[in-house]
Amino acid sequence: MKSNLNIKTILAMAIIGIISFVFFNTCFAANTAKVNVDVANIRKTADANSTIVEQATKDQEVEILENTGDWYRVKYNRVEGYLRKDLVNVSSPIATENTATEEKQAESNANVTQPAAQEQTATPVATTQTPAVETPVAETTTANDVAKVEDVTGAYSCKELVKIKIMPLINGIDIKEVNQGVKLNVLEVNNKWALVESENIRGWVLVSKIEKVAEENQIPETQQEQPAQENEQQPVEQTQQEKPAFVEKTMYVNSDVINLRSDASTSSNSLAKLNKATEVTVIGEENGWSKVKVNGKEGYVASRLLSSKKPEVTTSRSTEESRPVVNSAPVAENTPAPATSTGSATGSAVVDKARTYIGSRYVYGGTSPSGFDCSGFAKYVYGQFGVNLNRTAAAQYSNGTAVSRGDLQVGDLVMFGNGSNINHVGIYAGNGTIVHAANPSRGVTTDTINSGYYNTHYIGARRIVQ
Repeated sequence: MKSNLNIKTILAMAIIGIISFVFFNTCFAANTAKVNVDVANIRKTADANSTIVEQATKDQEVEILENTGDWYRVKYNRVEGYLRKDLVNVSSPIATENTATEEKQAESNANVTQPAAQEQTATPVATTQTPAVETPVAETTTANDVAKVEDVTGAYSCKELVKIKIMPLINGIDIKEVNQGVKLNVLEVNNKWALVESENIRGWVLVSKIEKVAEENQIPETQQEQPAQENEQQPVEQTQQEKPAFVEKTMYVNSDVINLRSDASTSSNSLAKLNKATEVTVIGEENGWSKVKVNGKEGYVASRLLSSKKPEVTTSRSTEESRPVVNSAPVAENTPAPATSTGSATGSAVVDKARTYIGSRYVYGGTSPSGFDCSGFAKYVYGQFGVNLNRTAAAQYSNGTAVSRGDLQVGDLVMFGNGSNINHVGIYAGNGTIVHAANPSRGVTTDTINSGYYNTHYIGARRIVQ
């Protein structure tokens, strides 16, 4: 009687085990699903803010491992993660368990027919559960794959101008432009795209446009094996000592007006305008740009616009420079007295001297025969006769006395521009012509003021000598 009871107990336990096994395998039989959007993000956890571990494109298949609320736990390219249900279309379950179930059922029936003690019956049950223990093998493979991805993360440098995109697509929306040489932190790599971080901004760039930066202060493997912590830190300290600190220096603006920019790029915002001879403190240099401090502000200017020596600047009173006299208006009482010659200067002599420099090259900011700009040319020619003119064309409009166009004489300064904005000056040479430093392609030359550009952009004239 007791033997029959044991057999019934064994039989009942075997049937329950078989039913549970079939139910378990049916519920978790591998399903496949197709992505129904252009790019679907597979995340580390079932959370929209979780880290993206892989991406699948439209119509690619993923394997569904588990159903968890609004998410599926999936496997794709040997990487496991979570995918929102609305991003995929689920296909029918793959029926691959029937044959295995029948074989296990036959094996269980055979075991049931053999009289045995309860201790011996436990052995087939453990055998039935053994396949489930092998599941972590796939997870081990995935971990190895992740380790390979992490090997390429770290500090990278841009090989050229790089556009960080919101998605890993060529036509994706640009988040930010990064200049050549700027360092980026690569968080992960997916095919030909890298997820990077720059100034708290994350996005994607092409791997081909960045290169890995050798890690400084890295301790050699042979030293890592040494137990003494002092020995491990010594190479790091030496490396830091070998890198010299930047020494601040005083420089001066060598162009008329330049921009103080927020970043080392001509496309960055202008923080302020700096005039010629403005003193700045250079606190750093990178890629042809100087980081400077001036009047409590920090910003960037192109290094070529700075010089170690303070350039000479001749200016009139600020109010007179900023508000030039309107064409043919009477001279105000506070207008400086006309610049006078030393006794040898006449209009004809000035023009003769000006003509000797025809053919000289045009250099922006130039005030000597090695290169002139328009106002620098007028200032230099008159300087040969002891007459000191203001530096810019607009400022020279306050030198001398006003003269109408119909009363022009040789040697007069003639101004041109748009409206009241004066941007060019020449020396009147008679017969409707001027001698002037025209532009970089023509240098010092002569032109008519009775037609073309100089006719339509004529503003006024000033008489420097009588």
